Amino acid sequence: MLEQARKMLGLPGRHESPMLLDWMKKRGSTASHHREPAVETAKPQGRVMSGQYLLLYRYLANRYANTVVLTFAEIEDLLGFALPDQARLQQEWWTDAATNVAGPNYSDSWLLASRTAVPNLVARTVVFERS
Repeated sequence: MLEQARKMLGLPGRHESPMLLDWMKKRGSTASHHREPAVETAKPQGRVMSGQYLLLYRYLANRYANTVVLTFAEIEDLLGFALPDQARLQQEWWTDAATNVAGPNYSDSWLLASRTAVPNLVARTVVFERS
């Protein structure tokens, strides 16, 4: 009914607003605008993630959230194997990461993903914070 009244009065239809169309033409396509790439945080020089903890690295590196909380069971599901006993019993396994080890190291999975690891051994969880 409203559409008929618009036509009788010579007004454009609901989806035919010339002002909106003009605005859209002037504005241009947003697809042509490119975002500047985000500045990446520096990774330890010469280190590339490889080895059995690679899947944890990929998971952490691809999360947009600054904080990722995973249970030990979730980490084991990602990895496909059980965490070592030291990871369940010693906080230092998570926090005293050896950054000068020549080969791949388990801690590279969060360090190269620009994260720190803070375990809660009682709750069996680890908080990975973007550093």
